[in-house]
Amino acid sequence: MTRITVLGSTNMDLVAYVTTAPRSGETVTGHEFRTVPGGKGANQAVAAARAGAEVAMIGAVGTDEFGGRLRATLAASGVDIDLLRTTEGPSGTAHIVVDGDGANSIVVIPGANGSVTSLSHADRAVIAEARSLLLQLELPMSAVVEGAEAARRNGVRTILTPAPARPLPPELLAATDLLVPNEHEAATLTGISGDPQRAAEALLAHVPEVVITLGARGCLYASRAQREPVAVLAPPVTAVDTTGAGDVFVGALAVALAEGRPMTDALTWASTAAALSVQRPGAVTSMPYRSEIDG
Repeated sequence: MTRITVLGSTNMDLVAYVTTAPRSGETVTGHEFRTVPGGKGANQAVAAARAGAEVAMIGAVGTDEFGGRLRATLAASGVDIDLLRTTEGPSGTAHIVVDGDGANSIVVIPGANGSVTSLSHADRAVIAEARSLLLQLELPMSAVVEGAEAARRNGVRTILTPAPARPLPPELLAATDLLVPNEHEAATLTGISGDPQRAAEALLAHVPEVVITLGARGCLYASRAQREPVAVLAPPVTAVDTTGAGDVFVGALAVALAEGRPMTDALTWASTAAALSVQRPGAVTSMPYRSEIDG
């Protein structure tokens, strides 16, 4: 079985469903509220596990009620949580508003995630044993860089989701094999908006491979090793909730690539996984299993 390590956040998602998201200064009435285990790291870990990988999670939860529930959810999904720390205080939370079209806006409170500033010997050992390391930016940057550099030293593919969007330190980019931003994140990193192909070309000056996710329009792949970018369309579906869809895409993509699938096939398979997830509410709760992706 393919081994994947995830170094990232574990949050409880507090999700409010509304017909129209409130504007600044406006109050609206919602029609549903849910607490759903999430966090970009945990999302990617569960997505990869359900897609067929053996997954280890490195991160932290708090000593509150959410912490126990988050640990239990990961374990129930088949994720190895031996290196998921428990720190005094609250777990991370994400406060999410989902509108009638399934689009979302999110505020993340790091909580226990902010305590992961460096890696232990055991953390580095689990990274070294993996085929791929999945990284995001909801942990302190010092830990993200340390994880990427540990992967690079051991020949482990690093896949970085640059979210929340922010400038990336050169040492992180130098240790990244595949960068997977969405359109907004790509524009933040490059200053180029409305032209994913130009943004992808600009990012190739820093990393060898880029996939820009485009929501319902699919994704765009670019590589230093080939001359023309490749566009992969997403299956046409009606979205209920897009929360976590990008993480499902990354988790499934990591599994497909670690199994040796050609990039275009891997992107198509990952797009199918993401399309399945947006048809269901929540993040972890919406993630498809391998049998569903294979369809």
